[in-house]
Amino acid sequence: MNERVVEILIYIMSAIRKNNNVTHKLDLLSDNLIQQGYSESEISSAFTWLLDRLNHESEELMERQSPTLKSSFRHLHEVERAVVSTEAYGYVIQLVELGIVDNMDVEQILERALMLGISDVEIDDIKSIVAAMLFSSEALFDGGYFVFEESATVH
Repeated sequence: MNERVVEILIYIMSAIRKNNNVTHKLDLLSDNLIQQGYSESEISSAFTWLLDRLNHESEELMERQSPTLKSSFRHLHEVERAVVSTEAYGYVIQLVELGIVDNMDVEQILERALMLGISDVEIDDIKSIVAAMLFSSEALFDGGYFVFEESATVH
């Protein structure tokens, strides 16, 4: 279920990037997501995580006045390229571009992907890793939120 919340985050952040006035139309976004089959609790979790993240980042931005270089990307090591599919790494780059994860998160995602012990890490594997990272109990203490579902497992 947490993978679905990550999908909602991508949808919301993409809509915000495309149209700055979308923040005044959050109800429409929510209605669109419900029509796409997402539950109200999933949508609520995504909005809560997003608002908390924005609040946390604005506090950090005020503490740290130095500009950061956002347009650089990490290249995959030869071993990482052999394991992580091009599409999966493209998905990671999309998450960075949308502000859902940062460069430190990318390192953790790639490390966890290699630790899966499979030869082909695909987008679904990355979704599971990201969901586990964003909605883990550690993230809860850091201000994150996650949705419980009895049958949900992250592999």
